[in-house]
Amino acid sequence: MAEGKVNEDNMKKVILARIGEIALKGLNRCTFEQRLARNMKAALSDCGACSVRWSQSRYFVEPENEDFEFDKALEMLSGVFGLVSISPAYVTDSEYDSISALAKEVAVKAIEKYGKGGKVKFKIETKRGLKSFPMKSPEISAEIGGDLLEAYNKQLVVDVNNPDFILYVEVRENTYIYTDIIPAPGGMPTGSNGRGCLLISGGIDSPVAGYMIAKRGVSLSAVHFYSYPYTSERAKDKVLELAKIVGRYCGGIKVFIVPFTEIQLAIDEKCREELSTVIMRRSMMRIAERVARKSGCSALITGESVGQVASQTMQALYCTDNAADMPIFRPLIGMDKMEVVEIARKIGTFETSILPYEDCCTVFTPKHPKTRPSLSEILEEEKKADFEGMENIAFEGIETVYC
Repeated sequence: MAEGKVNEDNMKKVILARIGEIALKGLNRCTFEQRLARNMKAALSDCGACSVRWSQSRYFVEPENEDFEFDKALEMLSGVFGLVSISPAYVTDSEYDSISALAKEVAVKAIEKYGKGGKVKFKIETKRGLKSFPMKSPEISAEIGGDLLEAYNKQLVVDVNNPDFILYVEVRENTYIYTDIIPAPGGMPTGSNGRGCLLISGGIDSPVAGYMIAKRGVSLSAVHFYSYPYTSERAKDKVLELAKIVGRYCGGIKVFIVPFTEIQLAIDEKCREELSTVIMRRSMMRIAERVARKSGCSALITGESVGQVASQTMQALYCTDNAADMPIFRPLIGMDKMEVVEIARKIGTFETSILPYEDCCTVFTPKHPKTRPSLSEILEEEKKADFEGMENIAFEGIETVYC
């Protein structure tokens, strides 16, 4: 091990945050950058006082006092849409002696982390954004590498192909040195591409669909259909927890809970069983559209995938779409179930989604649903019940929960 411990009290820490797709924008790029800065500040609101500034294709998060919760800030920023990666970095003056001294201190931390008996392999990567600095990037890397080898020749060895750690040096108005790059989700800043209304159930698919459309910069509201006593209070709590998890990525979600029992009972009693699921979905779409328009949304979002269940065949989806006058986005439409499960695990919804509390889509499932319904026969069946009246009552009985 290198002699001594690093005294972090003498090392100023900041967070570097990098953008991805936003960099491809044209004249309106600043709009996305400003939106992302606001979203970052919102995500950091419970971490302590800090500033967020933009310079030379980087965001810099700078703590304003010692109470700033640095690790919590890293966790929060790693889920912010629009960022592709973040790094905890140390900062010093852009003078060579200061850079070399800080590099040695950061190297000590890396040796403590990666040293397991043998020499620790490393390389240096430098970016010189300060063009007035007298050395070019390769020269800085070579000189810093030489200084580290001289200081820690018993602990370090250069290996540019398979290093244990990379020491990154960014020479700007100040110089930033770091070893870790933490992935972030990418996409577009939440709120930069309008608002959508997610039809959220307690299953695996709909929370993932919400996450994926939110990643494109869409703010979310959500609507959940609740059929008490056929679905329990725990089932509703499960959905609210899923909304809360997805809401962490997109600044929170307002959930509209629709009392749906009477409509489902009427469908079960009066309509052909094999068509009941599609009829139910059409009623959901009509109510969800009213909720969407009331909450300023421009589209509905579902977790449907072609062919996954009987109500998601091409013909069934056509019948469902016919019930709504606004666009219906289905980000999972061509995905395999295991692909969806993988995303659910990554975003933290999977374990909640598999809790054994049924939602209204499963308790009235027909034994032999028709996979190729025609719109004409669906419309004929809907004449058997007063859907407009029942949907008006359900809409008036909506409960709103903020997650």
